Amino acid sequence: MTFITDIVSTNVHHASVSAIKEMAMLSAKVKGAASLTWGLPSFRTPDYIRAGVIASLDNDIDAGKYTLPDGLPELRRLVVEKHKQETGIEIDADENVMINAGNMQGLNTLFHTMLDPGDEIILTDPCFASHIQQIDLFSGKPVYWPLNEADNWSLDLERLPQLITDKTQAIVIVSPSNPTGKIFTEEELMRVGEIALAHNILVIIDDPYSDFVYDNAGKYFNLASVEKFSDHVVYLYSFSKAYAMSGWRLSYTIMPAELKREAMKVHDATMICAPRISQLAGIAALSQPAVHKPMFARVLQQRRELICQRLENIPHVFASHRPEGAYYVFPKIMVEHANARAFAIDLLNHAGVAVTPGSAFGPSGEGHVRMAYCVDDDTINLAFDRIEQYFSRLG
Repeated sequence: MTFITDIVSTNVHHASVSAIKEMAMLSAKVKGAASLTWGLPSFRTPDYIRAGVIASLDNDIDAGKYTLPDGLPELRRLVVEKHKQETGIEIDADENVMINAGNMQGLNTLFHTMLDPGDEIILTDPCFASHIQQIDLFSGKPVYWPLNEADNWSLDLERLPQLITDKTQAIVIVSPSNPTGKIFTEEELMRVGEIALAHNILVIIDDPYSDFVYDNAGKYFNLASVEKFSDHVVYLYSFSKAYAMSGWRLSYTIMPAELKREAMKVHDATMICAPRISQLAGIAALSQPAVHKPMFARVLQQRRELICQRLENIPHVFASHRPEGAYYVFPKIMVEHANARAFAIDLLNHAGVAVTPGSAFGPSGEGHVRMAYCVDDDTINLAFDRIEQYFSRLG
C-alpha cells in the first residue's frame, strides 16, 4: 500500500509514537511484565469526585451536551479562585482561562497557534518526550537547552540567551521535571522569566506535578505567581496526576487574553470543547477541599524511598540522582550497552521489566532510562528483583 505513504504528511510519516507509549504497548505483550514505563498513577479517582459526577448525571439534563469552547463558566470561575489562592494573581475567567482535554491537548493547541514552519521552541534537555513530537508535527524546531547533570540536572542559565534567535517563540518549563524529578529554584526561574521578558518571548509552564514535591515544598516556585511576567507566561495545570484523573482528560490553560482569542480558533476547530462529563468532574474536584492530596503525596514519597533504595543496591547497573519531585527517576546506565533503546528492549525481553529509553527525552537523555514510581510497591520490587537477577547472571 505504497500510495498511503505518498498521501501521508511528511512530518507524520517521519514521526513515531512516543517511546513511553511504545514501551507500554510492548510490555502489554509480555506476560507478567513489571512496567515502570508509563507515568500512570495507581490511585483511583477520589470518591468525592466520582460521587459529584454521579449526581450531575442524575440531575443535570445537559450533562451529555457540548459546552462553550473555552469550558463551563462554573469550572472557569473555580479555576480563577484556585489560581488566586495559589499564586496571588487575579485573572479573568472569560479573558484568560481555557479548559482543555488534558495538558497534551492544551499544549498541542498552543504549538499549533504559535508555530509557522521553522519557528523554534526551547526545551530543557532532557524534557518531556511528547513536547518534542508536537513541535515536530507542526514543522517547528525543538531547540535543546542541556541541563547540568553533574549538578542534579540544574538549569544552565548562561547558555539560555545563546539559544534565542529571531525564530524563538517560547521556552517550555516543567518543574518538578519529567523525566528527572528536578525542581528548578526560584532564583533560576526568575532569571528565565527575565530573559524571556527581555527577548519578548513566552515561558510555557506545563504543570502536572506541583502537588508532588515531598520534602522540597519550600523549594517549589511557580513563575506564574509573578505579576510582571503575566503577559509572557502561559500556565497549564493538569488534573491527571494530583486528582488521579488521567483518563478523564482534563486540564486548564491560563494565558494572556490576546493569545486566548487566537488559540480558541484552533481549540474550536479541533476539539469543540473538552468533554462535558470531564468538566463536571473538574467542578466536583475544585468545589471541595482536595483531602486526598496529602495521602497521594505520602504514598508516592514512600515509593520514592523504595525505588531509590533499590537503585542504590545496584550501582554497577545504574547511577542516579535522587528525584526532588514528580514521580520519576532518571538513572544513568552503567553496564555496557549499545544505546538506551536497545537496553530497554533487551531488559523487557530478557528480564520482563519495562522502562523508557532516555533518548526519547532529548539528546542528553541517551545513556539513561526513565523509571516511573507511581506504580504500587509490589511492581517496583518485582522489577528490581528481576533486574538484580538478570544482571547477576550476566556478571
